[in-house]
Amino acid sequence: MPATDRELIERARALAPAIQARSAEAARMRRPHDDSIRELVEAEIIPMFVPKRWGGSEANLQTMFEVVRAISAACPSTGWIAAFYIMHNIYVTKFPGQAQEELFGKRGYVLLPAASAPDMSARKTEGGWRVSGRALWGSGIVHADWVMMSGNAEDGQRAFLMPVEDVEILDTWHFTGMSGTGSNDYAAHDVFVPDHRTVPMSEFFEGVSEGTKLHDNPFYSIPFFIAAYCTILPVLTGSLEGALTAYEAIVERRVRNHTGTVVKDQQHVHITLGEFQIASRVAQDLARGVYDRSAAIMHKRRFTLEDRLDTKGIVAFVSNHCRDTANRMMTVCGSSSFHNDQPLQRIWRDLNTVCSHAFWDWDVTRELWGRRHLDLPLNNPLV
Repeated sequence: MPATDRELIERARALAPAIQARSAEAARMRRPHDDSIRELVEAEIIPMFVPKRWGGSEANLQTMFEVVRAISAACPSTGWIAAFYIMHNIYVTKFPGQAQEELFGKRGYVLLPAASAPDMSARKTEGGWRVSGRALWGSGIVHADWVMMSGNAEDGQRAFLMPVEDVEILDTWHFTGMSGTGSNDYAAHDVFVPDHRTVPMSEFFEGVSEGTKLHDNPFYSIPFFIAAYCTILPVLTGSLEGALTAYEAIVERRVRNHTGTVVKDQQHVHITLGEFQIASRVAQDLARGVYDRSAAIMHKRRFTLEDRLDTKGIVAFVSNHCRDTANRMMTVCGSSSFHNDQPLQRIWRDLNTVCSHAFWDWDVTRELWGRRHLDLPLNNPLV
């Protein structure tokens, strides 16, 4: 029997201490730890959104929030990869049924990095396409069995699925933040992709496709950007929760040099600690609201452009809020917190990296909201 929603959450929380213990090693290795990925698969967390017909749980959308939040609080890099692997299994359902059978039929899930930017080209050939190009930011490529690439074809932009053996993995991931994700680029060199493993990007972005119509669950027709926003939110809020835990530990033990003052006895420290705890709670509540609203819309009607822009605004706000809170933590917790062995500085770097992503860019999002109010056309396609 597939795992229940409750079991998935409990298993994620049970795995968190071991994932946290490996977080520094994952950062040093510049890739997710093999044991962490194996445990997430064995706990049935990765296939939680796979359709039941292939043995998946078809878990509730909100379950992902609690699962990824727990993992991200332990290790933001591992939480990021877990979130991608979980949500990218629904990407497979956008493709024709033959592709779904090919990818899910063997073991009931995939480990799929998915590049949505049109960074490659494709030309039609008998029975399929010849695909060439380079996908950037390949989160999940280290343990991948399949990859998705996107780009310009003769009939418009398309997404393509191919076995990981068909692409070249490039050692490009040398980053100070989210270093444990191993998000290397990957490249295709004139790879043949059969017709059943491609879908127009217009369908992929809107959500409804030939493949999604094979499933009764409306979740599989969720638009791309709503899925992307739900992918990132628990990484943001879980990472901030992890930063708060690290900050609390510093407050508990810190004694100031020269004066010998016990930090936790100072009133201004109590105020600052309370501020950070409230900030973390607010982030969690806002994020849960996005999940609840998305689930409600999903079961009633199609998502509109207004829905997507509303969601983008809240996600961008939460992202900026989490980044600002982590930055403030580092400002007040002392120079020793910048030591390489301190968890707080690693999470601080991770959050600043994640929050710079184009999908939830704070400046772009604020401009879009302002233009909407003034009845001006939207000037950014990432909605």
